Amino acid sequence: MGAGGRGRSLSSSPESEKNPLYRVPCSKPNFSLSDIKNAIPPHCFKRSVIRSFSYVLFDLVMVSLFYQIATTYIHLLPYRYRYLAWPAYWVLQGSVGTGVWVLAHECGHHAFSDHQWLDDTVGLVLHSALLVPYFSWKYSHRRHHSNTGSLERDEVFVPKTKTRISRFYKYLNNPLGRVLTLMVTLSMGWPLYLAFNVSCRPYDRFACHYDPYGPIFNARERLQIFISDVGIIAMSYVLYRLALLKGVGWVVFYYGVPLLVVNAFLVLITYLQHTHPALPHYDSSEWDWLRGALATVDRDYGVLNKVFHNITDTHVAHHLFSHMPHYHAMEATEAIKPVLGEYYRFDDTPFYKAIWREAKECLYVEEDEGAAGKGVLWYRNKL
Repeated sequence: MGAGGRGRSLSSSPESEKNPLYRVPCSKPNFSLSDIKNAIPPHCFKRSVIRSFSYVLFDLVMVSLFYQIATTYIHLLPYRYRYLAWPAYWVLQGSVGTGVWVLAHECGHHAFSDHQWLDDTVGLVLHSALLVPYFSWKYSHRRHHSNTGSLERDEVFVPKTKTRISRFYKYLNNPLGRVLTLMVTLSMGWPLYLAFNVSCRPYDRFACHYDPYGPIFNARERLQIFISDVGIIAMSYVLYRLALLKGVGWVVFYYGVPLLVVNAFLVLITYLQHTHPALPHYDSSEWDWLRGALATVDRDYGVLNKVFHNITDTHVAHHLFSHMPHYHAMEATEAIKPVLGEYYRFDDTPFYKAIWREAKECLYVEEDEGAAGKGVLWYRNKL
């Protein structure tokens, strides 16, 4: 069972196994999506409402536990120890909150249950609680999955060619410039993406995730975009009432800063999934869905892999089969490795080192010289 397609597998070369920066193949693979799917045990595609809700319950219990600990004990600590306690709370709460975000992401892919209405209800509630416009993100993210690796049509972290990067990039191509760039990206990247479509594909007019009539969405999606906006407004009103009741500082310390951590992790994870010196991007002359879906990388975040429900180290499988529940993705990843061979890339570089390396090495994309490089672009950093 689950062995179909393995007869056509590729073996990873010793060089690609030792060096995660070794380029993945960019030619059309000799296996199909059906070959990959046949390698995965069928039960990996089955969704369980009870199991999915168990993860939601666990994460919400952890959120409540950290909140109770913070509200009960931090103010009792000597003043100097609070400087350690608050950052610890923010990181822990933000990490678990990122897990909640991932579960809502499951809902957006219809990977939570067999019932679309249930997935959308759970996703809307969880994402609205994190000030995410659920349906707006769902539709733009779906288009990202449909166009991954395409320079013209992808929706997130679309790299620029050398001729399109701004002149001031050369002033940021140094350690201080990278620190400033990463600080802005991790702190402001997510709200800038939602409000102004920053780092995404260009549209012929202003694009915004809160605008039901914007170019990101079609007429059939407008009502749900309005619903997303209502969710954001409702959560904003809750925060407003809490600020009146408990004070702005209370809202900032217990909710605001952990939310910034969630947003930073979200941008970090997404950036590192799609930005890597070994991954190609394709123009319209070369792009196809399968090669685009394979142009991503699995990363190792240590214990955070489990906190983030393995969205970090099973992203290749997720792009191939986004409706697969996260709790089967590890098994599926192991099953597809023999089929993908060198087309599968895992990089165990610690994420805090990887983001610095990628910020340095991945400034723009460019074709290799010669006819063989046409239509396939790789990251460069020489300005």
